[in-house]
Amino acid sequence: MRCWPDVTVRMPTDPGKWDDLTIRVASSAAMVVVGAVAVMLGGIWFQMMVVFVTAVLIWELWMMIAPDLPTQGMLQAALTASVLSGMLAYATGPGLLMFLIVPIIGSWRVKHERLSFFCFALGVQVAAWGLVTFRAENGFIWILWVICVVVATDVFGYLIGRAVGGPKFWPKVSPKKTWSGTAGGWAAAALMGSVFVFQTNAGWAIVPLSIALSFASQMGDVAESALKRRMRVKDSSTLIPGHGGLFDRFDGLLGASLFMLFVAGMFDIPGVAF
Repeated sequence: MRCWPDVTVRMPTDPGKWDDLTIRVASSAAMVVVGAVAVMLGGIWFQMMVVFVTAVLIWELWMMIAPDLPTQGMLQAALTASVLSGMLAYATGPGLLMFLIVPIIGSWRVKHERLSFFCFALGVQVAAWGLVTFRAENGFIWILWVICVVVATDVFGYLIGRAVGGPKFWPKVSPKKTWSGTAGGWAAAALMGSVFVFQTNAGWAIVPLSIALSFASQMGDVAESALKRRMRVKDSSTLIPGHGGLFDRFDGLLGASLFMLFVAGMFDIPGVAF
């Protein structure tokens, strides 16, 4: 019997690096559709989505820190939904101190990492409130810009980082994040910002602002990575196939929201061009 030589072509890039891409894309598409509808509708629909996501984020935060107390995690999520709903409907001025209810009660109930829970729970709630108020005060185009910059940063940072590799951005905190992926995220954010130059009255100043927003998004990712590393968990949960948990998907948006909340508090946000 004649034996033919093995002529299989070996690709230089390890296919295993892309094994999760299909699942990630499918999961992302589903989230984008649901999120896009809620963002476009605005009002109570956007608020309901934000409240639901925030409650899940607090549950995931609790389960990363205190997985032995799942019932308490559900109670914290329910309390978060109640408090945030009330704040979005009524709270202004001193009423914003209601933000402290969940962090204080949760850090009292948790057995360890109390400061971590307090800081993350407070940050998540403020970011969620910021998204809703930013949408209500500045309209659909501006919140669409925020989301598009965050998504572009995440997607292109992932693709370029996987394809190019290279030196790590912060190996002790986020071993998979590379400088190539980080810079790729900035480039994608700049391109996305240039698209919105003609949709807003911000002019070309929106391009460097998009890069700054991209960096804030990446710092949200790094902050969650630091927490997961400290808690010795790979993902915040297993709710989303190919992604882990909602925290793993929304960490960047949380960082971006906090940044834009600061910017909106310091400067007047220009109107839209149409």
